[in-house]
Amino acid sequence: MALIPVQHVVADMYPVDPDWDFTTNGTIEAGQVVKLGTTGFVMLTNVAGERALGIAGDNLMNAGGGTPLASNLTVGAGGNRTRSTENRVSDFFDETLASSLLTVYNGGGRFLSDQYADVAYQANQPLYSGATGLITNVAGAAVVLGICVTAPGAYPSGVPGTDVAGSITLGNYIEFVLIH
Repeated sequence: MALIPVQHVVADMYPVDPDWDFTTNGTIEAGQVVKLGTTGFVMLTNVAGERALGIAGDNLMNAGGGTPLASNLTVGAGGNRTRSTENRVSDFFDETLASSLLTVYNGGGRFLSDQYADVAYQANQPLYSGATGLITNVAGAAVVLGICVTAPGAYPSGVPGTDVAGSITLGNYIEFVLIH
């Protein structure tokens, strides 16, 4: 559930429904494609032909459940120590909880996202919003969202002294240009 903005034109804030039903609507994760619903609240694009608003920059998750992040980060030049981390306990991954606003990138830019459908991609291929808000290359899924720059692949962590030749990865990401 990650989005890495390399360059963006517009990062705007849009309201989320204060009565969001996670059972019906699911969650919104950073990197998924969102639209502006008829009620004026941000939601996932999930119907073919819908007009996408942009790419979610925050997470909207069930704050009433789940476990806060407790990953161990490798620290130190030798990589021989670890340190636990956590999100703010009050958030439980819901970055919209305090403001009721979701960051949405629109108007263009270049991004890396791990929120893509598991299909084969190639450079210069048009990208769309899939039925679950994931980025896909299946034509007709929705309006063209962007252009694929590189197919999904491992993204290096960039930790100096420990990430030797891409040995540590943040996961697989697709790189794309938002042409919205």
